[in-house]
Amino acid sequence: MDAARAIVLPCILCYILMCNDSVGEDLTLKQMKLKIPANVSVPAVIVFGDSIVDTGNNNNNFITFARCNFLPYGIDFQGGRATGRFSNGKVPADLVVEAFGIKELLPPYMDPSLEPNDLLTGVNFAAGGVGYDPLTSEVAAVESLSDQMEQFKGYIEKLKGIVGEKRTNFIISNSLILVVAGSNDISSTYFVSGIRKLHFDVPSYTDFLLNHASQFFKELYGLGARRIGVFGVPAIGCVPSQRTIGGGIGRHCAENQNQAAELFNSKLSAETNHLRHTLPNSKFVYIDVYNPLLDIITNSNKYGFEVADKGCCGTGLVEVTKLCNKFQRTCTDTSKYVFWDSYHPTERANRILLQQLLTQSASGFF
Repeated sequence: MDAARAIVLPCILCYILMCNDSVGEDLTLKQMKLKIPANVSVPAVIVFGDSIVDTGNNNNNFITFARCNFLPYGIDFQGGRATGRFSNGKVPADLVVEAFGIKELLPPYMDPSLEPNDLLTGVNFAAGGVGYDPLTSEVAAVESLSDQMEQFKGYIEKLKGIVGEKRTNFIISNSLILVVAGSNDISSTYFVSGIRKLHFDVPSYTDFLLNHASQFFKELYGLGARRIGVFGVPAIGCVPSQRTIGGGIGRHCAENQNQAAELFNSKLSAETNHLRHTLPNSKFVYIDVYNPLLDIITNSNKYGFEVADKGCCGTGLVEVTKLCNKFQRTCTDTSKYVFWDSYHPTERANRILLQQLLTQSASGFF
């Protein structure tokens, strides 16, 4: 597979999170001065989506390029272990369960060593390369969001076998369920490969994505989910690889991609609000990633970063997944970089945005 096609397969989004300083600094609701009502329980976190939150579901999928269970991925993860997380350390899925004090890491559902007790506090169905558009997953040779939904149904049945139907219903209805997708659709399937340009302009393609997204959210609700957080698409035109591909000689942010992301986000936000007000007892929350990420990139020095337009791995211009490997040099200090590879943020960057996102959005779930 050539490098150009390799760039379009993995998820690009860069939804990032962080506290302040070191890679290992804890992120807790107490530190963020967030309070959950005394009568509210969050028994588990369940995540769907793409590589920004994948914790290793593609590890045994040997036909996809969207895999990273090899060094230097994970160089800052528990002593330097490559686990299939698209970063140098923890990813947002891990940091959410950390923030809520549920557990340290969110395990991938496809992990063969998953124990029954792991299921009770939540699992991760996300897989690198996924999109709302079914074609996105097909091109990346990964299981689709529809496949993740089927896995979720199987997960519910497993829970019933462990704790019974009543407790299972409580876990599903009170869990924090996050959906992170859309970046691969816009950047890869539409702009880089151009596959969908043959049939859609940007407005009609974003309508197409919204239709698939809405169906997915409604199916989650139908299975008992109530607290559903929907991440918007970030300023994907400012991701290092997209600067390289569409930013010209100066590697500026690719404005066409950013504009498409903004248009989709406006529709996604409106639909999320509509579902919140029409589906009884639902707590749909749209989570704006676009503006916080853009601020981190544009004003990187304010957050203590020195490099925001290149990744830490290799040249930082195109390296991602198999192009970011043990033969590539890496930067000497990941804490100075917003991005780990040409698509995905460092753990330190991953902590900044989550603090902002939870501060802005957490109250909407309760």
